Order: sequence, then structure tokens, then C-alpha cells
Amino acid sequence: MTVQLKMLDDGLEPPSYAHPGDAGADLRTRIDFVLEPGERRLVPTGVALALPFGYAAFIHPRSGLATKHGLTVVNAPGTVDAGYRGEISVTLLNTDTTTPITLKRGDRIAQMVIQRVETASFELVDELSESVRGTGGFGSTGGFAALPA
Repeated sequence: MTVQLKMLDDGLEPPSYAHPGDAGADLRTRIDFVLEPGERRLVPTGVALALPFGYAAFIHPRSGLATKHGLTVVNAPGTVDAGYRGEISVTLLNTDTTTPITLKRGDRIAQMVIQRVETASFELVDELSESVRGTGGFGSTGGFAALPA
């Protein structure tokens, strides 16, 4: 699949996949910045796309930065719609409670996964069809063993 890509900053590398078969292409920061503990910031990447209709780009945290430094994407995954032509920016959050994170221009800050998406046609109904799960929501399936008291 081919995606039109416009670099808004000639000094940055375009998004790229680190290894063959990777799902996420790395996005880079176009600015130097420090994120203090608990701080969030909207970070520009210098990238604009023209995605084909029926596709969207989803912006995910990079696992190494998340594990080693507590850096995450606030609204993970962030969504880039096919009709959007502006600069992709990423809202980053430093979840570490004590240590600032320093990032330099060109550092990889997030990964972008491009996926096919469907457009739904919504039908208003008075009642929904039955299912095994029903209305069971948050925590309804358990999911962890209780620790002994």
C-alpha cells in the first residue's frame, strides 16, 4: 500500500519501520523538550499524510520508552483520520513520579500503525439483540486472583 507523505521539516527522517514485518513506523519529535514528572505535552512530528479513504493511522507509545522511562501517549492510540492533512502531533505524558525525560529533535517518540477501518451505518432500534455477555461491563469477567488477606 502506498501512502502520500509530506515532510514539513526537511531535517527529520520520515517515518520508518525498524525491522521487516513491524506493524508500527517510528515517528520522531521535531523539537527538543523536557517532560517533567506527570507533565504532558503536544509534540509535533513534522509529518503530514494523505491516507486513502477506508484507512486510519493509529499512534501508539513505543514500548521501550514506556517500560524504561514511563513515557506514554495520553490518548493511546491517537487516531489520524483519512481526511486529515495537517501535521501529526503526539500528546506525550511522563508517568514517572520522580524523573524528567529529555528528548532531542529526531528522537523516536511514538509509532504509527496504519489500518483499514470500516464506516458504520447506524440503525436506531428500540431494543438490542441478545448476547451471552449482555450488559456485563467493567470487571464483569473477573480477570485476576484475589490476594490472601
